[in-house]
Amino acid sequence: MSETSALTGPVEIVGTGLIGTSIALACRRAGLEVLLTDTTPDHVRTATGLGAGRARTTDDVPQLVVVAVPPDALGTVINQVLDSVGPDTIVTDVGSVKAGPLAAVSGHPAVSRYVGSHPMAGTEHSGPLSANAELFDGRPWAITPGPDATSAATRVVEALAALCGAVPVHLSPVEHDRAVARTSHVPHLMASLVAGTLAGASAEHLALSGTGVRDVTRVAGGDPRLYSQIIGGNATAVAALLAEVRDRLDLALEAVAGGDRVGLESLLAYGQAGTRAIPGKHGAAPLPMEAVRVALPDQPGGLARLFSDAGDSGVNIEDVRIDHDPGRPVGQVELDVVVGRAEELRAALESRGWVTHR
Repeated sequence: MSETSALTGPVEIVGTGLIGTSIALACRRAGLEVLLTDTTPDHVRTATGLGAGRARTTDDVPQLVVVAVPPDALGTVINQVLDSVGPDTIVTDVGSVKAGPLAAVSGHPAVSRYVGSHPMAGTEHSGPLSANAELFDGRPWAITPGPDATSAATRVVEALAALCGAVPVHLSPVEHDRAVARTSHVPHLMASLVAGTLAGASAEHLALSGTGVRDVTRVAGGDPRLYSQIIGGNATAVAALLAEVRDRLDLALEAVAGGDRVGLESLLAYGQAGTRAIPGKHGAAPLPMEAVRVALPDQPGGLARLFSDAGDSGVNIEDVRIDHDPGRPVGQVELDVVVGRAEELRAALESRGWVTHR
């Protein structure tokens, strides 16, 4: 039996925003029947127009219901779904916090058919028009069954993750919340705090913005209302980590103000060690990278031509960053490759007329 055969459909999606509609599209890609429900009818119409499924009718009996609503509504909606579906329907949610929703439904007589889950994928954009079926490909998908969940229900939710192209990762709800506080919620807060220093900056200062500040602040562009719910719903784990960050920030302030280069270098090295701890592709140990910088004229088709020429070189591109020169109609693309392959890529690109920089 394949890992996805436990899920045959129909699958109902409650909440047709970015995540819900992306799951719907992935299920349709796999040939499953998908039913769509949302308190905003326009979202259902949009998702239907994208090919994500059809509006649910009262006669439909889903095998699995996926609750993809804002965090503050999760407990209420999961309970409502468990009250209304048939006796064999499995229910999951894809919220960013898991202990809270489980506590909200723990007294429900059908709690054994509820299994929490959380796909670790998304963008700073929202709504069904931002959805795509490939959003979860190769991404971790946390499976967080509570103590009362049946193994059959867990297998169905595992099958959903696999069908969407994700990699199931099993965690308890509490351990999940600690993990996302460290890898998602606190980083988002830090990005927002750094981005806040730019809000009142002068145009002269902002003219010096480069890839560094864009990399650090990108996720701060997310919806503040949504992220206040996500972070607020994980308050205990987030507060504990913020206290650790505060202690290191105090040390950084003392080192900078006191001219303590040794202390500052120690803090920076500790941060460098943290970046090296982040898993590489497919969960493997990260490989040392080197950036090949290429000048890119701001013209239609230029980026596509660069990617095509890089592909013809036979050197695998591990990551890409794009920066724009504010004073000229040209940008700079950084192509990350495994150390040892950079010169090969530079030579191949330069032979095709590209200007590269070390």
